[in-house]
Amino acid sequence: MTEIKLSALNLVPIREEQTDKDAIADMVKLAQNLETLNFERYWIAEHHNAPNLVSSATALLIQHTLEHTQSIKVGSGGIMLPNHAPLIVAEQFGTMATVFPNRVDLGLGRAPGTDMMTASALRRDQHNGVYEFPEEVEQLATYFGPANQQGYVRAYPAVDKNVPLYILGSSTDSAHLAARKGLPYVFAGHFAPQQMHDAMEIYKSLFEASDVLEKPYMIVCLNAIVAETDAQAEYLASTQAQVMVSITRGRMQPVQPPTDDLQGLLTPREFELAKQRMSQSLIGSEETVKQKLKSFIADNGGIDELMAISYIYDQEAQLDSYKKLHKLVGEINNEN
Repeated sequence: MTEIKLSALNLVPIREEQTDKDAIADMVKLAQNLETLNFERYWIAEHHNAPNLVSSATALLIQHTLEHTQSIKVGSGGIMLPNHAPLIVAEQFGTMATVFPNRVDLGLGRAPGTDMMTASALRRDQHNGVYEFPEEVEQLATYFGPANQQGYVRAYPAVDKNVPLYILGSSTDSAHLAARKGLPYVFAGHFAPQQMHDAMEIYKSLFEASDVLEKPYMIVCLNAIVAETDAQAEYLASTQAQVMVSITRGRMQPVQPPTDDLQGLLTPREFELAKQRMSQSLIGSEETVKQKLKSFIADNGGIDELMAISYIYDQEAQLDSYKKLHKLVGEINNEN
């Protein structure tokens, strides 16, 4: 088994009693701490019309993070391509790659990352961008490619920068695309675990070698909360449960402190859904999470990289969770 790399995803959420500026400061601080732990990459999501998230201007947040770190790769998890003209995306990421060479990733998603009314306000094309996703990925690859492969329109200074592209997915559709184009594939298991196993199998079995990759490169994003004990981890995870329920209720409230009375805050159906989601996450003590991750790897034929997302209210507890996760991933790698 290949050595598993460890990375992190951040939606830049606002915690209760925080300002949006506080959330951005926390984003940078977390990136700096994960850099000291030698995390592979740190990705920032794109969401719009979400009052509890500050991840709308993703490229600006990536640049801000790059400016305040030294070596960690920083990228998008992802840029929602239906919202943007590929030329503009190439110009932005080509510029960042010029200033910060070999540190910029471009993860690409086909969904708008918001509701349909907001999507219309973002890009008034009757939402055709979702269907044009494969062609627009190809456009981006060309814009970042060598000068002798460019057309009349060029995305200066992106030419010949070779910014790495990653295909994001939450269903089996993008698995086919990533495999056909020979690109790395990132599955959003943190919020859409239902089709994860099938998508991973499709990507690996149908993968076609390309100039980018000789063999599949599979990244899986999972919720991860590691604490001293299972009980402590489950207590911290009550924040994650409240985040998920807030989304389904359409309230989009700031990240809430953990609670011992999660069942009292949720309806019976919401509580059962929260328990199910927690069972599909890496939540527990170091030993519990280690066994969960080893089982996940075995059940899915291996992964190349784990991208963790952690909704923990207390920032010190969040960093401690990432430290513990880093330690146990190292142990798994050493065992193999």
